[in-house]
Amino acid sequence: MSLPVAEPDWFEYEPGKGVIGAAGGEEILVGSRDLIVERGLDPDSFAANSNRASQVFVARGGRLLGALQIEDVLRPESIQAVQELRKNGMRTILLTGDSASIASAIGTQLGMDEVEAGLLPEEKLERIKALLANGKTVAMVGDGVNDAPALMQASVGVAMGAGTEVARESADILLIGNDLLKFVETLKIARWTKRIIMQNFTGTLIVDGIGVLLAAFGMLHPLLAAFIHVGSELMFITNSARLLPSPFKKGKRG
Repeated sequence: MSLPVAEPDWFEYEPGKGVIGAAGGEEILVGSRDLIVERGLDPDSFAANSNRASQVFVARGGRLLGALQIEDVLRPESIQAVQELRKNGMRTILLTGDSASIASAIGTQLGMDEVEAGLLPEEKLERIKALLANGKTVAMVGDGVNDAPALMQASVGVAMGAGTEVARESADILLIGNDLLKFVETLKIARWTKRIIMQNFTGTLIVDGIGVLLAAFGMLHPLLAAFIHVGSELMFITNSARLLPSPFKKGKRG
C-alpha cells in the first residue's frame, strides 16, 4: 500500500512532548498527553489499558483522532547489566519521560535503586546537576534526543551506537551497538586500568624513596643503582602487561 507524502506547511518539535505541524491549513499534533492537554483536548477516551505501554496521541484540526500504544521491551541483557553495575558499587537511577506506572514496572524489573518518571529533557538535566552538586560522579547512558542535555552535563556521557545522532554527538563515549553489557565491560576495564596505574605510581615512589635513602647514607653505588632502576622498570612493565587482552581473563575484571 502506497500513501502520498506531502510536505507540511510548517513543523516544530517540543522537547519531551512531541511534534506540531500544519498541513492543508490544519494543525497536526503527534505527542504526549501533556501536549494534547495543552491544546485543550481530552485524551481520556484513549486511555491505555497497560502499565507497560506508552501512548502517542494524534490530533488534527482540533480533533483527537486516536492514540498509538508503544510497549516498552527490555533489552535482553539489561537486567544483567544493572546487576553488574550494582555489584561494582554503583547506584542506578532510571530517568524517563514515561508515566509513573510504566517507569515503576520497568524499574522494578530491572532492579533499579531509584526511578523518576515524567521528566522533560530540562528536568533530566537538572537532576544530573543536582547529583553533581552533591559531589557525585555521574555516568549518564542514553540514546534519544531528550537525553542529549543530560549526556553533556554528566561527568561521563555514554551514548548507544544505534541512538540518535544528537545523543551520539553529545556523549563522551560511544558504544558500538546496543549491548548494555559493553558499558559494564568498559567500566571494569577503566577501573582495572586505574588500579594498575596507581600500583605503578605507588611502586615508583617507594623505589625512588629507597634509592634516595640509600644515596643519603652513601650506600648506593652505580651497580646497585642500575640494578634497582632496571629491576623496578621490569616489574612495572610486567604489571602493566596484565592489561593486555587474555581469553583467560575475559569477564573477570572488577
